Formats: sequence, C-alpha cells, structure tokens
Amino acid sequence: MNDNIKGKVIVITGASSGMGEATARDLAKMGARVVLGARRKDRLEALVKEIKDAGGEAASVVTDVVKRDDVKILVDTAVKAFGRIDVLFNNAGLMPLSPLESLKIDEWDQMIDVNLKGTLYGIAAALPYMKEQKSGQIINVSSVYGHIVVASGAVYCATKHGVRAISEGLRQEVKDYNIRVTTISPGAVDTELTQHISEPGLGDTVRDVVKKIGVPASTMSDMVAFAISQPENVDVNEILFRPTVQPQ
Repeated sequence: MNDNIKGKVIVITGASSGMGEATARDLAKMGARVVLGARRKDRLEALVKEIKDAGGEAASVVTDVVKRDDVKILVDTAVKAFGRIDVLFNNAGLMPLSPLESLKIDEWDQMIDVNLKGTLYGIAAALPYMKEQKSGQIINVSSVYGHIVVASGAVYCATKHGVRAISEGLRQEVKDYNIRVTTISPGAVDTELTQHISEPGLGDTVRDVVKKIGVPASTMSDMVAFAISQPENVDVNEILFRPTVQPQ
C-alpha cells in the first residue's frame, strides 16, 4: 500500500496528539517525509525526534491554525525543506459540544475558527504550490456529525457539514490541476477531542461512551494511508467510518 506514499511530502496539522500524531508516525514508517504543525512545541519536537531516530524524515513548525500566517509558514517550510508539498492533511479540530441555550459563544467562535477557517487557511497555503506542480492531495477532516445533526452539537455539526461543502467545492474546482480532494469523517475515536467539552455532565457522558466504544487513533491513519496510496488517477473523495457498535 505504501508504494504511492514513500517519498511524498505530507503536511499535517494538529500533529501533536491523537489522529494527527498517529498519522504522522505511521506515514513516516511508510517512507513519507512529514512536516508537522501544532501548538505544543515540546510534543512536536519529541515526535520529530522519534521519527528521525527510527530512520524517517520529519520537521515541525509551531502552528496555530487560526492564524493564517502560521499555516502559511508551515506549508512554506515543507516546500523549502523538501522541494514540494504532495499532501496536506487538515486535521486540527475542536469539539466543545454544548446546547445552544448554554450560550457558550466563545466556544462557538473557537470551533468556527479552528474547524472551518483553519481548514480554509490550509487550503490557501497549499493550493498555489499544488497548482504549480499540477499535482497534490488535500485531505480534510469532517465527522459523522458532518452527516447528521445531534442535540448539543449544532455548531460543531455546522462546522463539519461546512468542511464537507468546502471539500466538494474544492474538488470541482481543482480537477484540471490533477489535485485530489478527500474528506474523512470519523465517528468515535479515542483521542483528546472529548476533553474540549466543558458543559457540565455532557463531557463526562461523552468521554465515557468514547472510552467504551472508540476506535484507536491509528484507525484514522489507516484511512489517510488508503486515500493517499491510490493511483494518481483515482480520487477517493469521501470516507466515513465509525466503530461497528456506534448507533449514530
């Protein structure tokens, strides 16, 4: 499967934990050259060292995806270090679920900034390079909640529906440049994502459910690797996965 992964330059946001960390580690083992962005410098540096000690190639840039310049510097660093960018994995995301009546407006703003604008900033940074190369792949992370709407998830669902809309619009626009666009929508995955939920009672309930049924973060890396590894004339546009026992 890694024949179309080895040697590719892959930029990953949200790479210091969870699905981003697992994907960085696994793709590096397959021979990809990974450039990692996240806010936690110590965790990024530790992951880069781990990958290099194992014989892989990696670099990192402290990146806050709500800052457009940060994301541009991350992508520019990949191109300067390795000469190109083959894949952007727009993985950074937040999920502070709450009922609308709780009026957690600051959390709404955070979700819009990270989940939607962060995704757009990644596209803005990578697209000019990929157009010039006439090749590339952008992988955006939506959610099962990007396909349904649940109580206490209205804003989060809206952002993840938005990611799917952005991805489909992008796909239609970049076909002539041989750029592939993939949306991956995970269900319950055992990561730090549930720690963002500050709503009393709800956070504990969601964390308990995810702890019981959630699949490991490496499940996402398997999906990313599958999408990237396809022949260049095959564009896997959407992957939706969840634990077998997850009802929604």
